[in-house]
Amino acid sequence: MNINENKPYDSMPFTMEEAITEAKRCLNCKNPSCKTGCPINNNIPEFIHELSVGNFGEARNLLAEKSNLPAVCGRVCPHEKQCEGHCIMNKAKKPPIKIGRLEQFVADFAAEMNLTRDKIPPKTRGNVAVIGSGPAGLTVADDLSMMGFNVTVYESEAEPGGVLLYGIPEYRLPKDVVRRETKRISELGVQFINNTIIGQDVTIDQLFEKGFDAIFIGTGTAVAKELNIEGKNLNGVIKSHYFLRMVALYQNNDIERNEVPVQEGENVLVIGAGNVAMDAARTSIRMGANKVTVVYRGGLEKISAEKFEYESALADGTKFMWNTSPLKYVGDENGNLKGLLVSQDGNEVVIPCDKVLVAIGSKPAKRIISSTPAIEVNDQGYLITKEKPYGMTTLNGVFAGGDVVHQPATVVLAMKEAKKVVEGIASYVDAKKLLNL
Repeated sequence: MNINENKPYDSMPFTMEEAITEAKRCLNCKNPSCKTGCPINNNIPEFIHELSVGNFGEARNLLAEKSNLPAVCGRVCPHEKQCEGHCIMNKAKKPPIKIGRLEQFVADFAAEMNLTRDKIPPKTRGNVAVIGSGPAGLTVADDLSMMGFNVTVYESEAEPGGVLLYGIPEYRLPKDVVRRETKRISELGVQFINNTIIGQDVTIDQLFEKGFDAIFIGTGTAVAKELNIEGKNLNGVIKSHYFLRMVALYQNNDIERNEVPVQEGENVLVIGAGNVAMDAARTSIRMGANKVTVVYRGGLEKISAEKFEYESALADGTKFMWNTSPLKYVGDENGNLKGLLVSQDGNEVVIPCDKVLVAIGSKPAKRIISSTPAIEVNDQGYLITKEKPYGMTTLNGVFAGGDVVHQPATVVLAMKEAKKVVEGIASYVDAKKLLNL
């Protein structure tokens, strides 16, 4: 079976006829609960109404008022917990409006038809550096540019996109969609500087010396957590974030197939039960693994993965072992992994495997704060920020938002927080300019 050709129905793009038919199901409620279910309070019934009567451009404009990345959010947001989960149709025991797929359709149509933004303002308001080009960084760059700021984005990878490009698998979020979004933002006048690690290649102080009025840190949680049990250094114990990044590099023809940690025919265990674990499991299958099993210490009712992601992993052929706690990685005399010792139903058993992918969470990297001690973090390593101006760290002029502050979340939640930080940055720079006068 070619899994890439066997996508679940809900992940397939709408045709124009399907989109309009689905949009016409919307009741255009007077008090739309779908809107309150969206973290950014998107113009959901409004854009759907315009779509239902064929006004695609206006539908796109309504989406753009609140969302910087509708083509992304339409594909990867947890709609069942947010907009669609709050749709009034659920109370009538009818299928909720497929809001995510409608959002995706409008965004894709706008890109195909080259529908442009409003007039781009001159960049006279100030200079801002953005560190990281994931959801938070792209949102800040987009909004500030449209507010008249000159924005430069620094990215450690060879291409902008952050977790959208290197962390979310192709089958969930096509890389061409991400590249389309970063290209659109660059056309606003935003400059992207890639292959540059802030804290290593350039420090925060050096950025200020370059003339930036403010700096935004949106580096996310780039460091994967490890399971601190015996055998963690064996060959074959791999962090899922690293695996997903290597697959993305391979699919972009940047590395050879043998550099991807999972090879064809291998038996793979995935530890964890969040969305990253589901991504790791499904990607392993697509890379030709013989058998993929998710090992989780709790039961199905406790997993943090979205229902759709779990069901999709099942449909792809992923197996699950519930109430199973890892105790020790088992290796051979050459230091290679050969199994995982677990506790299950009071018994200890060894599960044979070739690779273990660990997906138990992530945390921020320390490169920036280690080179800039004035920026303080909490006891878990997340940046501490203020309410006024919103998002400023303990170092004046340096702001932060997204996962690096609020711990791992979704694209739309990172966007929501980033938009609040934009207002903080704008007010700070405006005040700074005024005082300098």
